[in-house]
Amino acid sequence: MAEWAASVPTDGSVELPPDPRTMEAIGRNHSFETALADLVDNSVDADATHVLIRFVRDQGRLCSLYVVDNGHGIGPERIDEAMTVGGRRAYGEADLGWFGLGLKAASFSQANQLTLLSRAKEAPAVGRRWRIDDAKTRFLCDTVPESFAEHELEQDRGLPDTGSGTIVRWDQVGGFPATDNESHVERFVSQKVVDASNHLGLVFHRIIESGRVTIVFDVQDARSTSPSSPIEVESINPFDYHRTGATGFPKDLKAAGDRSLTFRCHIWPPRSTARQFKLGGRPADHQGMYFYRRDRLLQPGGWEGVHAPHPKLQLARVEVEIDRDAEALLRMNPEKSRVQVRPEFSHACESARAEDGTSFSDYFAQAVRVYEAGNKRRKTRKPMIRPGRGFSPGLRDTIDAEIEALGADPVDIRWRDFDDDRFFDIDRTEQTIWLNKRYRKMLLGDRHAGLNDLPLLKTMIYLLMEDVFQGDYLGSRDKDNIELWKSLLTTAVRAERR
Repeated sequence: MAEWAASVPTDGSVELPPDPRTMEAIGRNHSFETALADLVDNSVDADATHVLIRFVRDQGRLCSLYVVDNGHGIGPERIDEAMTVGGRRAYGEADLGWFGLGLKAASFSQANQLTLLSRAKEAPAVGRRWRIDDAKTRFLCDTVPESFAEHELEQDRGLPDTGSGTIVRWDQVGGFPATDNESHVERFVSQKVVDASNHLGLVFHRIIESGRVTIVFDVQDARSTSPSSPIEVESINPFDYHRTGATGFPKDLKAAGDRSLTFRCHIWPPRSTARQFKLGGRPADHQGMYFYRRDRLLQPGGWEGVHAPHPKLQLARVEVEIDRDAEALLRMNPEKSRVQVRPEFSHACESARAEDGTSFSDYFAQAVRVYEAGNKRRKTRKPMIRPGRGFSPGLRDTIDAEIEALGADPVDIRWRDFDDDRFFDIDRTEQTIWLNKRYRKMLLGDRHAGLNDLPLLKTMIYLLMEDVFQGDYLGSRDKDNIELWKSLLTTAVRAERR
């Protein structure tokens, strides 16, 4: 029988510094959105009240990205620690950081150059720069002259002055388009801002709602002093419904045992088209557990083995707070975008009960009943002809989700010149509602005209007129109603012009 040793003996040690090529590997699981979230974590930990994320263009090309905050900053004695790969400072009870990799991993996942400029109160400005190409052969971090760091930190970027703050700058960003075509760059930036705003608004929704931090995006031309108008990140709370989907919910289920673990179980109302329910995708993809650590959302959905995903469970969402006790049952990935649960977590779910005895099985059954009842009510609605050109995509999506479609060509709504002052007319042959262009500028105010402009007005007229496009001919009652509506709305829009 082979002998087995309970421990492995050693007779010395050797220092094995990391291969510089490891710089290329860290942060590979980050997306652009999760990388920005990691940088915002640092700003929140620094007690920043405002964070600016700025795209910088030079001669039409995107060249840099800045993340600027007005937090407490980093002093000369800590700047090297902050830029050390794997450097793990002492984190406070409320801090969002954990691994010591956030700044570097997030930045190197997106850019070849990372510059950190910072100033603590009553301390000189300091700066460091990492370049991945240099780090392939050596672990030498460049120092940035104090004068340059001071100049960058002194610039007015619209943040409240606290006497301290930090700038994270990315250069040679891999995902930026290699073109100076203005329309292409603008489309790219617009989409990036939308995607990143949605992600940050979801991840930090509690922190934004509490007023702790304001996050904005803008675009700056390197040869101009005037940036674009700022776009503020809005909170997207995945539990923000006006009424619960089931009486008695949300309901707290508490796990049995020594560890304190509570599952706050929600049931959304059926057929919701709210942004915070759809979360930019199919609602069925967002059912499950929402894990929070210190008010920061780590994972939006997923049942983690407690139940298989199912379309009929799309109304079920559960808030889980990761505190000291819960940390023993799961762990988060370095990107802070997913959690991995241990077997004990499933046991905790099985034992969890509400005060009235409700278990997870009861909760799932109730969520399914609410979903099925909502679907039955939907089937009693009268089918409608779909809206076509001129209507906002959001309206078309909502009607697709809520109402059965009639098998007819979509109804368009368009602007054209009229010979008189009628507000609108209908053309059943062309399946079109025509609006009188003479009123368009007045109704728009200072907004720009576009194919899908004035969505509220167009939606109301569509709801009023949709059924007159049904059938092969108009009855006398339909014709009389059309003339009545034309008269009333024309009178109203005339009054609006005065």
